[in-house]
Amino acid sequence: MYEQHELPLLLLDNSSMMSVLNEGLFKCHNLTFDEAKVLLDAYHEDEILRCFSDSGIETIIFDYLGVERKQLNYKRIRNMRPGQDAIVFKLYVTPSETQPIIQADDGVEAKKVQNVYVYCQYITRLE
Repeated sequence: MYEQHELPLLLLDNSSMMSVLNEGLFKCHNLTFDEAKVLLDAYHEDEILRCFSDSGIETIIFDYLGVERKQLNYKRIRNMRPGQDAIVFKLYVTPSETQPIIQADDGVEAKKVQNVYVYCQYITRLE
């Protein structure tokens, strides 16, 4: 079923990533969404730590990437350990070039004000 992992996989966002890069030597590279899904699927839920509080990122993980829904434990991490891996969900927000107004189901108007993009990075602490 799952391979046993010695250290938990950390799931990070923009701000928590800056916290864990506190000390050490790291290797970082971009991940495709398919690669991120394969990595997340390789870990059992008790081997993953969610180090962010933005529930929108969980929506990206489970609904957009198609990862099987898991109950992820939250923990604030200050330092990664040597040999530990992390996936960073980087949000990139730009202002909307157009501001279309739509009518929501209940008749209230909603206006588009920004575009939100996400990409993934893989980080390993080497030492």
